Amino acid sequence: MKKAAVIMGSDSDFTVMSKALPVLKSFGIEYEVHVFSAHRTPAEAADFAVHAKENGFGVIIAGAGMSAALAGSLAAYTLLPVIGVPLKSAALEGMDALLSTVMMPPGIPVACVAVDGAKNAAYLAARILAADDDRLYQKLADDREAMHQAVLKKDQALQEKVREG
Repeated sequence: MKKAAVIMGSDSDFTVMSKALPVLKSFGIEYEVHVFSAHRTPAEAADFAVHAKENGFGVIIAGAGMSAALAGSLAAYTLLPVIGVPLKSAALEGMDALLSTVMMPPGIPVACVAVDGAKNAAYLAARILAADDDRLYQKLADDREAMHQAVLKKDQALQEKVREG
């Protein structure tokens, strides 16, 4: 199975981006975590993206706040899928990062999840990798069924509580 990369623009982003790691781990997806800034370490970010496929990666998750150029910068240097995680900032509550992440030019797409949505980015990364991995696909199907059953169990508990009340 190919690896996933979790890249963030600053180590302060790890609080949010770390939420992707248990999801990747639960599906048996090997990952690497790095700090690369589109503005402060552009050569290193570009080098990572250029060599990502040959280094065994199948998808890149990139989280950044404020100008949020990281996902787009990485996407400019690779043909691998890049999933952007816009991170909430104090000034504009993440709207700046969201717009920077989704407003990509034609031919350089970046998938985008919700503001601070690192967990969903990991689920999307798993789905991308599962396109040609039947075992991972089945793990995702099993996870979806577990979520389904959990909601039904909560509904049943609520119904019992309402009847008693």
